[in-house]
Amino acid sequence: MNDITPSELKERQQQNQTPVIIDVREPWEYEETRIDGSQNIPLGELPGKIEDLEDLKHQEIVVHCKGGGRSATAKALLQQHGFDKVRNLLGGITAYNAG
Repeated sequence: MNDITPSELKERQQQNQTPVIIDVREPWEYEETRIDGSQNIPLGELPGKIEDLEDLKHQEIVVHCKGGGRSATAKALLQQHGFDKVRNLLGGITAYNAG
């Protein structure tokens, strides 16, 4: 799937069509600022959590980090494990909070 822009995600949230949002930043970053409704799974812990996410395999998932690098890695990892609707939040939470 194509990645998602912050404005597209916000529009979806306003329409109560929020996808699953996974924040792959570290817990201290998540505590500082987060997207409402997101769950925190740091990138380093994601490989060990794949089985816990099996029920989400065919649901839309948006992954994000601070700027997009870690979440691009998370997207690729999830796709390698058969998750077929993973999108990266372009610009990360930095862009989301700026808009």
